[in-house]
Amino acid sequence: MARTPSRYAIHLLLAGGHTPVVHFPDLEAFQQWYGSVLNAGPADAFINVPIQDLPGEYLVVRPSAVQGIRVEPVYGALTGEEF
Repeated sequence: MARTPSRYAIHLLLAGGHTPVVHFPDLEAFQQWYGSVLNAGPADAFINVPIQDLPGEYLVVRPSAVQGIRVEPVYGALTGEEF
C-alpha cells in the first residue's frame, strides 16, 4: 500500500546560498503556484512565496535569484517543530 504525503516541503536554492523552505498542502498547489507565479513575468520582478504556517505572510524573492528547487514529500502529522 502506497503512502500519501501530508504536505510537500519546497526547498528554494537561492543565489547567495540561502535555502528557505516553504510548504504546500499538495503537489498540485505547488505546480499551480510555480506555473502561474514563478515562470510568469520578468525575471527581476519580485514574487510572493506563500508561507503556509503564517496566513497572509509571504517570502518575497526575485525569480532570477532562484537557482534550484527541491520538492520533498513529507509524511506524517504536522507539528510546529518542522518549521
